[in-house]
Amino acid sequence: MHAVTSADHAPAPALLDGIERYYDAVPRSAATAEDFGPLTLFVRRGETGWHYYARPTPGHGGPAATADDVRRVLERQRELGLPEAFEWVAERNPELRAAVEAAGLAVHEHPLLVLGPQDATAPAPALPEQVEVRVLAADAPELADAVAVPHVAFGTPGTATGSAGAAELAVSAATLTSDGGVARIAQRITDGVSVLAAALEGGDVLCAGQHNPVGPVTEVVGVGTLPSARRRGLALAVTAALVAHARANGVRTVFLSATDEDVARIYRRAGFRPFATALIAEPAAADSPA
Repeated sequence: MHAVTSADHAPAPALLDGIERYYDAVPRSAATAEDFGPLTLFVRRGETGWHYYARPTPGHGGPAATADDVRRVLERQRELGLPEAFEWVAERNPELRAAVEAAGLAVHEHPLLVLGPQDATAPAPALPEQVEVRVLAADAPELADAVAVPHVAFGTPGTATGSAGAAELAVSAATLTSDGGVARIAQRITDGVSVLAAALEGGDVLCAGQHNPVGPVTEVVGVGTLPSARRRGLALAVTAALVAHARANGVRTVFLSATDEDVARIYRRAGFRPFATALIAEPAAADSPA
């Protein structure tokens, strides 16, 4: 995979600025920002919720981040027991890649796709018989399963069908309920900072995902289908429902990052277009704890 840097797909500065502000704003609702000059580390508050990452500091007027800057952040992440992770947009901070690689991290590229203010939304896809897609309320009885579905899905990466299904979903939902993960998402829905949509068949959740709006920008995240229910167009239908909800509620820019080009093709069918490249840096597999 290579970064999307051709003239045909060069990021529009205004869109890129909006997405960069979004990336900086989202963690601040649930994390403390620690200043490392050209880098900012987001540390979650409390014992539940996402472990965040380090990112370039927006508007930093000094020198670009060096390998030493990256190492200082890594030391803090290790001190706090956090994942050693950095995320950024290649086209916005191209110099950071050399710094994180010099600090010993591996960099992974992911297609970044966007529906901008002028982009037409693709028609909602036809659903398989007896399947419906709904945006769920915080007290929906299906919420725990909807929160758990992506966890099961991402345990079996890719788009091929697999054996994981209802039994694995029940275990994951119970775990996320007991550790407070479901309650956290319910509170985010109540607070209006997360929207969760799910594809259901006879009351069973087969696919789910979220978008997390901040002003006129939102990111679609965590769209996952039970491996046993793949290849039915459910991820596309959930994505379309999330986009429709965002547009109906005043969001002008919807974006997402895809695992790879195979997944990106699904999102292009929903109207998203290639925009830039999201980069994630983390320890190389050989250096990761067992």
